[in-house]
Amino acid sequence: MTDTFARAVLEWFDEHGRKHLPWQQNITPYRVWLSEIMLQQTQVTTVIPYFEAFTQRFPQVQDLAAAPVDDVLHLWTGLGYYARARNLHKCAQLVVSEHGGEFPDTVEALSALPGIGESTAGAIVSIAFKKHAAILDGNVKRVLARYHAIEGWPGQSAPLKALWQKARLHTPKKRCNHYTQAMMDLGSMLCTRSKPACELCPVGDGCVARATGRQLDYPGKKPKKDKPVKQTYLLMLRAPSGELLLQQRPPTGIWGGLWSFPELALDQSVENYCHEHHGEALSLEYWDSYRHTFSHYHLDITPVLVQLAARGDKVMEGGGTLWYNVHQPEAVGLAAPVKRLLESLAQLDPLSQETL
Repeated sequence: MTDTFARAVLEWFDEHGRKHLPWQQNITPYRVWLSEIMLQQTQVTTVIPYFEAFTQRFPQVQDLAAAPVDDVLHLWTGLGYYARARNLHKCAQLVVSEHGGEFPDTVEALSALPGIGESTAGAIVSIAFKKHAAILDGNVKRVLARYHAIEGWPGQSAPLKALWQKARLHTPKKRCNHYTQAMMDLGSMLCTRSKPACELCPVGDGCVARATGRQLDYPGKKPKKDKPVKQTYLLMLRAPSGELLLQQRPPTGIWGGLWSFPELALDQSVENYCHEHHGEALSLEYWDSYRHTFSHYHLDITPVLVQLAARGDKVMEGGGTLWYNVHQPEAVGLAAPVKRLLESLAQLDPLSQETL
């Protein structure tokens, strides 16, 4: 029997829920999985063009599995949290090699694949396979934490356990696929982080947070920690022909597998580094520093444009290298700050010494 909470949510969804998003058309486990991974910590409007580009380039999981990881990272450029893209590629390969190209239809089997947690697995099972499974993404956590006044930050075990218990309690046996989408829509459209539209909420009358005027207290905030600050030079090494040297980063860690400019610590000499590794530097231009923030630290970046006297093809330590033409760009995955710098460099005449 569907409880009153789920019934109210489903009635609201029938009238107001989103039903025309790209991944809601031609529903398959592959398309649901792809959309769920992209939507992690990312807004719907941001995801739509990426989803459309991915499904055009990789219509089936077999296409994604067979693609070079550079192709996958290239299409992911700008979406952030690049471990998602690397796990996406690994997962596709395992689905093909170990599951015959078919996604498993249980939460347990899906959760064993790279990059798929219990909530993502539940979304795939409920939406694609129309089987009973609960989800607990960020939107659902917010709705349930407010409705039941569950104290504490969901990153801690006790609040998370309580939220999962409520998520399973309310998930109906029938129309589980619609309920899953409805809960995501409810959190995204009405029960928003800063200005919830409580007067339009289908379950507002039973919401403890609303009754006590404490909507913004739930869910509990993550304990604040001061993020450390790191500093680096990004060396934009430019050959006489205008090409720029990129280096592939290690497969794990920040910007794993992506292509970036060589980095240098601020206590090292750019001139000495260039002389040792790339020959004569005709000129150096230090650009304004800016901050790029990761989940665990801030990175203060100082770009340095270096005009080399000659293009060297010396192999650099720590990864492959690529001479990149900003006007005929390679289809490779780029770190977001690097992509922005390359776009700025494309505005310069690559052969003009007046810009140096």
